[in-house]
Amino acid sequence: MHVEVNGLLGLIWLIVTLYALVKIIGSSAGAGSKVLWILLILLLPVLGVILWLIFGPS
Repeated sequence: MHVEVNGLLGLIWLIVTLYALVKIIGSSAGAGSKVLWILLILLLPVLGVILWLIFGPS
């Protein structure tokens, strides 16, 4: 089963992902934490961003 995200939903998801990456890079967290969060978001985009929204920002 192949799922495609097109149009407005895809644009919104791209913006949310980029926002998360920018916030991670600009945070005061350690380098190891930043790398782990970025890898999580890039390897598991949906789950990674959801987990970051729940556990990432303080």
